[in-house]
Amino acid sequence: MSNVTVFVGLDYHQSSIRVCVMDRDGHSLSNFRCPNNVDELLRRAGLAGRSVHAAVECCTGSADFAEELIQKAGWIVDLAHPGYVSRMKQSPDKTDCTDAQLLADLVRVGYLPLVWLAPHEIRELRRIVRYRQQLVEERRDTKLRIGALLRDQRVRPPQPWRRWTKAWLAWLRHTTELSEQGRWIIDQYLERLNRLKDEVATVENRLQAMTEEDAQVIELLKRPGIGSVTAWTMRAEIGRFDRFRSGKQLARFCGLSPRNVSSGERQADAGLVKAANPQLRAVLIQAAHRLRRYEPRWQKLASRLAGHGKPGSVVVAAVANRWIRGLFHQMQPAA
Repeated sequence: MSNVTVFVGLDYHQSSIRVCVMDRDGHSLSNFRCPNNVDELLRRAGLAGRSVHAAVECCTGSADFAEELIQKAGWIVDLAHPGYVSRMKQSPDKTDCTDAQLLADLVRVGYLPLVWLAPHEIRELRRIVRYRQQLVEERRDTKLRIGALLRDQRVRPPQPWRRWTKAWLAWLRHTTELSEQGRWIIDQYLERLNRLKDEVATVENRLQAMTEEDAQVIELLKRPGIGSVTAWTMRAEIGRFDRFRSGKQLARFCGLSPRNVSSGERQADAGLVKAANPQLRAVLIQAAHRLRRYEPRWQKLASRLAGHGKPGSVVVAAVANRWIRGLFHQMQPAA
């Protein structure tokens, strides 16, 4: 294998790949399009026996493609953050040719904004966790539609039952106040809710089987305030805790760091950073709600912040931020 490294930018598309090969001095050796197939790319690139450092933007399918390249060709392949790459281009024009060239150049000079290439088993876990979340969101939307239909037909239960309790559901199934078509729609919604309940249970059983021997999930479940859904989501979205340099970096990745909008003498915050996975941030905020109610340390912090006039949302976010930063150190592998 040649010791002289060449740099490859891969502009990934569903049916094709644009490939730019660049030498150490920044000269393009080739720039071509080929089918979205690893074997065809390796044949067309003609880099067998060469040391190759490649980059591909993180998008649907690119992680599997990168892993296949690593396994078949032994290339070093990095995933690039598409948002940062777009801002670094600073050009009104966009072509696949220049996109591939930019990726090759960024990896050549060491300025590529990296995204973690999760192992195959973590990517598989993410798919199942996100599928469960899709089912949960569909269940929530169905419940909202039932509520909207009841308001539309001005139907109220005879007693102030809480929604979705057994008594409230029994009333909903048998009430005669709905119109004929309204009754039919409600029955369809209730049937859908039962089906979704069974599907969510099936997915959760699958997640349990996938993670029953996962050391990190087992360790997370030992922590106060963390249940199975929180542990599964953290494992899927965070992956390894030791891939972060500090607890502060982890908190920012989780979307729990305040966003600064200061300028000149104006000093202000604008809520939390928006670049995080929404599902991950949601389960961590929910965990913080539990911690501030039942754990003395976090009860004390929440009371102190509330005493300083901080609103509840800020208090919970602060608890989540401090907690995840501490968890970063607790979850480091033993030396």
